[in-house]
Amino acid sequence: MRRLFIISTVIILSMLTAWTIIWHPAVWSLVIFVPIFALGIYDMIQTEHTITRNFPVFGHLRFLLEDIRPEIYQYFIESDTNGTPFNRQSRAVVYQRAKKMDDTRPFGTELNVYEDGYEWLNHSLAAIDHTKLEMDPRVMVGGPQCIKPYSASVYNVSGMSFGSLSQNAILALNSGAKIGNFAHNTGEGGLSDYHLQPGGDIIWQIGTGYFSCRHKDGTFDPDAFAKRALLPQVKMIEIKLSQGAKPGHGGILPAAKVTPEIARIRLVEMGEDVISPPAHTAFSNPLQMMDFIKKLRELSEGKPVGFKLCVGHKSEFLAICKAMIKTGVYPDFITVDGGEGGTGAAPLEFSNSVGMPLREALAFVYDALTGFDLKQHIKIIASGKVATGFDLVKNFALGADMCNSARGMMFALGCIQALSCNTNTCPTGVATQDKTLMKGLVVDQKKVRVANFHNATVAGAVQMIGAAGLQHPDDIHRMFIYRRVGSNRIQTYGELFPYIPKGSLLKTPYPLSFEMDMAISSTESFVPDYNKVSVVNSEDASAYAG
Repeated sequence: MRRLFIISTVIILSMLTAWTIIWHPAVWSLVIFVPIFALGIYDMIQTEHTITRNFPVFGHLRFLLEDIRPEIYQYFIESDTNGTPFNRQSRAVVYQRAKKMDDTRPFGTELNVYEDGYEWLNHSLAAIDHTKLEMDPRVMVGGPQCIKPYSASVYNVSGMSFGSLSQNAILALNSGAKIGNFAHNTGEGGLSDYHLQPGGDIIWQIGTGYFSCRHKDGTFDPDAFAKRALLPQVKMIEIKLSQGAKPGHGGILPAAKVTPEIARIRLVEMGEDVISPPAHTAFSNPLQMMDFIKKLRELSEGKPVGFKLCVGHKSEFLAICKAMIKTGVYPDFITVDGGEGGTGAAPLEFSNSVGMPLREALAFVYDALTGFDLKQHIKIIASGKVATGFDLVKNFALGADMCNSARGMMFALGCIQALSCNTNTCPTGVATQDKTLMKGLVVDQKKVRVANFHNATVAGAVQMIGAAGLQHPDDIHRMFIYRRVGSNRIQTYGELFPYIPKGSLLKTPYPLSFEMDMAISSTESFVPDYNKVSVVNSEDASAYAG
């Protein structure tokens, strides 16, 4: 191809020269061809890209097609049910509900109901009339040590930081939360003016960087925390231990991206990288974590305080539960984030292969709290791919009291799943700081769509619960949801995730599935101690064991 390019260049230039001699205006054709020839010559001498070195000029077509591949796939190839992370059907129902358009579907389901993984809700012959159901069910968050409990919607905005999202996106989300009477989680990027300006309810998330409540050295500043936690719009405080997108991984905001506004909001210095460590510095073991929860509750004058995590070692969560029992300090809520990830950009290895998926994590957390007889004090929030009423219902069945959504709310804002959240080139102005792109997101219009989507999705969940003969999300349990696990085999969530008896982790013998993790967990450390488990001598082991 290099030889062909050289030969073609010589021939074309010769022809153009001859043409110019015959007809002088033809010299303008060189304006088009000379840059192409110059690009080809550069391609042949550069050493970075093999394709363009071997295929001058034409090799650039590969990069062009790579750039537009997601759009080609999304618009021309994928079906309504096979797109990822959210398929076209899921995205479409969000758009339709946000715009208050007809969201019904004709001619039956497009899903293969005989495929492994298909799930459904058991309905009842004693279904309840929709007009007799409460379409805005509320959950009171606040345990025995909480002075200012919060009446929360069952569906709220999950944590997304200003900086990751544009100011217009944050304004629209919080404005929508105010209209729809639900809560807006700030994400770990700090409590910004754009979260506070519209007046919607706020869940203030405190991450490992302690943004908006930190000293210059990055440690927790109680005075800065109290100043903001006492604001009337801040309804709950959430300590972020880890997130589903990249559990166990910190983050760095390069100094070049630290604007004066971000520095003021996060309480960081200009000209320096902003580092979010992978773990907290305010506490280092479960007992200290309970002290920190107690401290935040006191500083906020009794507001609900909880924590968010993506479950990793089961023993670590059990260690936290043991610390609750030992200290008598309870969080008011626990947010369970699924390892399938969310809006946060993450290394491929972390988004694909680290962290427990939401379904298993949610069932485990509910069972652990039940086993320690702590569930009565603590609400569970499920976070991860919650975009339809059935998503809510499945999480309620597994033990969630409430659900949070990030990507669903982004779709309501107009997100088209362009998968450019981490490039600052989001075409819809949602996940960008580019002001020219941001202008396309009109807050006054999008705030209404966010509220519409929330209300319609909650209504869809309530109607499904009514179809099962139930009045409230609290009434549903695991036996109501079926899942196909084989071509001719189905199981309920109750069979897939069997309940454990209330209080069964307070004394031995523990349920068999918890024995190992209970043995290696300790209130003195998050790290499991496998030395507590003796090595089995194979000569003494039964041939029939296990």
